[in-house]
Amino acid sequence: MKTARCFAGFSFMFLFIAALTMGQDSDRPPGREMTVEQSYLQESVEMIIIREQSRTDSRDQKMIALEYIGDAISRGNTGEEVRSALEYLSLEGTVNKARENGRLVNNYPDVRTKAATYLGELGTPEAKDALIKIVMADTEPMVLAEAVKSLAKIGLNDNEETANAIAWIVSRFDVLNPDNLLALSAIEAFEKIAAKSGGIKDPSVIRVLMRIADGRYIPPVRDRAKQALADLTGHPGSGQDKR
Repeated sequence: MKTARCFAGFSFMFLFIAALTMGQDSDRPPGREMTVEQSYLQESVEMIIIREQSRTDSRDQKMIALEYIGDAISRGNTGEEVRSALEYLSLEGTVNKARENGRLVNNYPDVRTKAATYLGELGTPEAKDALIKIVMADTEPMVLAEAVKSLAKIGLNDNEETANAIAWIVSRFDVLNPDNLLALSAIEAFEKIAAKSGGIKDPSVIRVLMRIADGRYIPPVRDRAKQALADLTGHPGSGQDKR
């Protein structure tokens, strides 16, 4: 009932805003670009929609908010409001928890995964910080793998913070539940970060690569870890799994 009321209220607001922006568009002669004022109004309306939809209880509304965010980023909008909405969505169900009768009702891994993707496209230092929060808080391999890919895309590794966070999450899974996709994402991330920052000096990265190379992973993942070790340490490696 609460969700239905929220959705009805939001629908009314959306229609009102849409009518307002359509009115603005109708005043513009055909073929003429929007004025600065019209463009600003459109972006302001978009931010209202993103903010309201991202904070509803509905998974579907959150996914729509992410579509708006994707459009905003594609137009070059990397502002604080976009980042804030993405960080909120990326922690939905892990840090930002909603419960009914003691049951978690907002655990949406697909929402968090898409938010992690867009944080990578955002590409800012603040987006990197948000992705590290995901790595530290989430337990879903698909979300973590996407967060690791986005961290690699951004490529920032001040004080080895990013490399250390990636190594930590892979080590955490390696103990009880090794995940091939997460391990491969981490290896590729280490390679990209090393290429962008002139190498990785964090010992935890070497240790986790050794664990992957000798661990319970499929042969292609173990081989890739061995090759990454050889590249990072400067020592030739076979690059092939002999087992």
